[in-house]
Amino acid sequence: MDAEPNTAVGPPNASESPQRGLIEYTHWIYALHSLSVLSALFTTRAVALRFVFGLPSIIAVIMNYARRSETHGTWLESHFRWQIRTFWFALLWVVVTALVSVPLMIILIGVYVAYLGTAITGLWVIYRVVRGWITLTERRPLPMSVP
Repeated sequence: MDAEPNTAVGPPNASESPQRGLIEYTHWIYALHSLSVLSALFTTRAVALRFVFGLPSIIAVIMNYARRSETHGTWLESHFRWQIRTFWFALLWVVVTALVSVPLMIILIGVYVAYLGTAITGLWVIYRVVRGWITLTERRPLPMSVP
């Protein structure tokens, strides 16, 4: 009786399934961020403000943190880092713009400073979402700086 030991063999490409699932998950995160951007473009709201305070982007960043550990050591780690940093830096620049523009309201240029700061932040957000999503579609990592 030469029976081989019972070894657990997964389905073919079992190691790729979680990766594919994470890729689809990351697409959904980019889609949520894009929804925030598009909702601002089609309304009177500023892109930066809708991105930072809009429900789709808040849900997306929560989703990033929920599965971030699963991407460690993969090329998707750079996308999760990119998405998280896009959100937090956009929030930072919105706050900095507000802190600078509110005192300048006294001399009537604060509105222009707020508009300019919010517009530049909005353009930066659009660039980050588009570049990240295109790079994800190409299945390539994004450049990562030192944490």
